[in-house]
Amino acid sequence: MSLPRRALVAAAAGLTATLLLTACGGEAAADLNAGKGNTAPDGTKVNLTADQKRVTTGKVDAIAALVPEEIRKRGTLRVVDSLGTTPPLDFYADDNKTVIGAEPDIAYLVGDVLGLKVELNPVSWENIFVGLDAGKYDAGFSNITVTEARKEKYDFATYRLDILGFEAKKGAGWKVTGPKDVAGHTIAVASGTNQEKLLIGWNEENLRNGLKPVDIKYFQNSADYYLALGSGRIDAYLGPNPTAAFHVAQTGETEIIGTYSGAGADVLGKIAATTKKDNGLVKALHEAIGEIVKNGTYGQVLKRWGLENEAVQTPELNPPGLPKPKA
Repeated sequence: MSLPRRALVAAAAGLTATLLLTACGGEAAADLNAGKGNTAPDGTKVNLTADQKRVTTGKVDAIAALVPEEIRKRGTLRVVDSLGTTPPLDFYADDNKTVIGAEPDIAYLVGDVLGLKVELNPVSWENIFVGLDAGKYDAGFSNITVTEARKEKYDFATYRLDILGFEAKKGAGWKVTGPKDVAGHTIAVASGTNQEKLLIGWNEENLRNGLKPVDIKYFQNSADYYLALGSGRIDAYLGPNPTAAFHVAQTGETEIIGTYSGAGADVLGKIAATTKKDNGLVKALHEAIGEIVKNGTYGQVLKRWGLENEAVQTPELNPPGLPKPKA
């Protein structure tokens, strides 16, 4: 779906006020290392314990029948997710070993509909795709943005919007609404993510227009990003907006200075369950996501994590994604 800039800006503004991402773009890491509060930006009390009391739903035989025979016989859905450092999307509970968040909750609901036991496999970001390529995992539920380049190798069943957030020290005194606003600033971003691609694209546009370059920085982990932000070594950090907004709520030391669609100016970014292309599973995932949207359990999951305004109204198969960089 292609939307005009005005619609995207309006959507992004509304999402910022109520903890919306994705980010998404968002695959970059952030954590709760600066605080252990349990209130999302919209006031939702978040359960950080291993005893999640997750929302569940029933099996739908007609949808379960769409699952490839090999997976049906195995009885498990091998889900690959991140290492657990992107609250409230995918992170570790207070026992430091149980993966919790909106992403695993949605994966578990999909597993319920398909009659499969979900097996979570937390890995580093780049190994998500390595594992999907090798057939080690059936599907990725890890804040993966639909991009045109990825569509050449993967199939996508959408389940959330993707809004990125620029996080800066509180009182930074500047806002980001587009490429010109980042010119001359030092901004950190995670390597290999769609937010990195967006930032590089903006920088290239600025250089063509005679503006100052962006000094793009990379760090090993989320703690390093926030140390750099706190010490003034970077001006902002670009990552999934829900994660950034959650961090803002926990620390009170930073603020969101701008949001943007994870798919750029002309496409509303989408986060999707991701499979190796043509492995036969994506239709079942798509139908299962449609079922949980229809029966209301999907909305319950987003509500419990303060992400209600990030909901997709109609799940899609392989929608338009972040465009390929221009040659």
